[in-house]
Amino acid sequence: MKIYTVSRDGAVFTWQAKKTEDDEDSDIEVDMLDAPETVDAATKFDNRVAYTRWGLSKRDYFNMAHTQVVCTVFHAKTSLLVVGFSTGVFGLYEMPSFTNIHTLSISQEKIAAVAINPSGEWLAFGAKGLGQLLVREWQSESYVLKQQGHYYDMNALTFSQDGQNVATGGEDGKVKVWNVRSGFCFVTFNEHSASVSAVEFAKQGQVLFTASLDGTVRAFDLVRYRNFRTFTSPTPVQFSSIAVDPSGEVVCAGSQDSFEIYMWSVQTGKLLDILTGHTAPISSLAFNPTGDQIASSSWDKSIRVWSVFGRSRATEPFQLSTEALSVAYRPDGKELAASTLDGQITFFDVAESKQTGVIEGRKDISGGRLIDDRMSAANNASTKYFNSMAYTADGSCLIAGGSSKYVVIYDVRDGVMVKKFQISENLSLDGTQEFLDSRKLTDAGPVDNLDLRGDEEDLQDRLDNTLPGAQRGDLSKRKYRRAARTMCVRFSPTGRSWAAASTEGLLIYGLDETTIFDPFDLDIDITPQSLVETIADGDFLMALIMAFRLNEKSLIQRAYESVPPADIQLTARQIPQVYLLAFMRFIANHAETQPHVEFDLLWITALLTAHGAYLGARSSEFASVFRALQKGVADFEQTIAKM
Repeated sequence: MKIYTVSRDGAVFTWQAKKTEDDEDSDIEVDMLDAPETVDAATKFDNRVAYTRWGLSKRDYFNMAHTQVVCTVFHAKTSLLVVGFSTGVFGLYEMPSFTNIHTLSISQEKIAAVAINPSGEWLAFGAKGLGQLLVREWQSESYVLKQQGHYYDMNALTFSQDGQNVATGGEDGKVKVWNVRSGFCFVTFNEHSASVSAVEFAKQGQVLFTASLDGTVRAFDLVRYRNFRTFTSPTPVQFSSIAVDPSGEVVCAGSQDSFEIYMWSVQTGKLLDILTGHTAPISSLAFNPTGDQIASSSWDKSIRVWSVFGRSRATEPFQLSTEALSVAYRPDGKELAASTLDGQITFFDVAESKQTGVIEGRKDISGGRLIDDRMSAANNASTKYFNSMAYTADGSCLIAGGSSKYVVIYDVRDGVMVKKFQISENLSLDGTQEFLDSRKLTDAGPVDNLDLRGDEEDLQDRLDNTLPGAQRGDLSKRKYRRAARTMCVRFSPTGRSWAAASTEGLLIYGLDETTIFDPFDLDIDITPQSLVETIADGDFLMALIMAFRLNEKSLIQRAYESVPPADIQLTARQIPQVYLLAFMRFIANHAETQPHVEFDLLWITALLTAHGAYLGARSSEFASVFRALQKGVADFEQTIAKM
């Protein structure tokens, strides 16, 4: 039996068990090893290690100058030792001969964690400095997985029109596009040289627009993955917000320092107009869904609605009680919502130019106290406000997030809170705890605010390499701690999920897809057995109706897939309208998860053709289902295009 120990300065010690010479020790060892069967194997092994005399049999060295060992793992079955170093290099060694299988640099930062799978084939590495995760198959020397998140906060996010992808912009100047289903980033754009403040997908086509504090607005082609257009202003300004008109022909950006709104043509890249009127930084922009107006919110306590394509260039200002932080149009374009610094959400009728309602949201979002707060979270709502909002696809609800650990959903018509989500329970973040803890208070202030960097073991951890002004927050503080907050929230166009860019990263919440037994029009004759018999008799329409009455996903799928392709058109025509919403939602989910491409397309075509007038009259009610179907069809298109 051997024990391997690895020291931080780069040495591997091999320890060999010695034979005991003292009889008394031998008796103890025998007693411990002959323990009764009730003692588990792990305890016996621990006892064996503890009551064995060990001697150093071998020393080996990694021989890497100016490098320290940060993490290590040993795989007993294959006798592999994996070591992660502070320079971002990992080494793979075969023990006990200490044969170096290979050494590879995988990161610019130190490797913080390493793991190996049970079979010993895959190695996983984590580098927290850059937010990297790598999984490598060492035998074939190939990567299984390479992922890197934003290594600081995300500032903005947006959903693509089919709801399949989410684009995020971060403080690190990177723009990343993530697949919603897999959760992986599949493309990263590094063209911006400063923090990305806003991102927006074009309503048509695969184009992503981004605004940054480096003074540029960029357009990215998501088919060829390239930056095909860069928009700049006559004088350098910092862009804080962006909006794209529904046709995708015009892009607008609001500035922080000149208080102006710039308009460019996407086709030519030329500056079309500069809208002036605000007297403070512009915080948010939103195009009317009809495309003829743009709304802007500003710190000058006003919202302005600009008629950008009309000859009059008229502007309609709405005065607010305090600074405006974000603005959003209802999907039908008839209502405007604005959040302000006092925690309120104010609603305006665009046509009548009057205020129609207000939601006092400060009490709803309040929660979580900072380290240096002198009161509990319940009594400190003064710093809580919403800095991002989004309407649902049907305009019935509004989601809002901001300087708190909570994201809130409101019912717009009644002005009541529907649900509240807590984005983080991570106690290492500021603002997740509710109550004061006097045990963590010292004469020098809260324990978590003390700068203990000088007590670190490694020289690299003791050094402060940050540039003056590069630190976030109040520069007079010795230490800055990240607070739990939400920078941006957006609803998916499909209506099935919403996303939040938070201190914890990109969070995606979806409606529960598991089967919930919620029967309607159910009677004693409808059972799974009778459903099977109905399918066997060839009465497919009745089988589908029975399946929807039982409302179990497996039974619906069985009845659905049993319909012959030749009978689809006739069956679709006879589906009762009460089941249309549930049936189309099921087909959208089926198209996303099952391989029956032609079968699903035949059903979608037949349903839309047979019930087009009914669906068209209720387009707002079925909007989320239409987008889900569009997403499924787009999936099919991409799959076939690749083949």
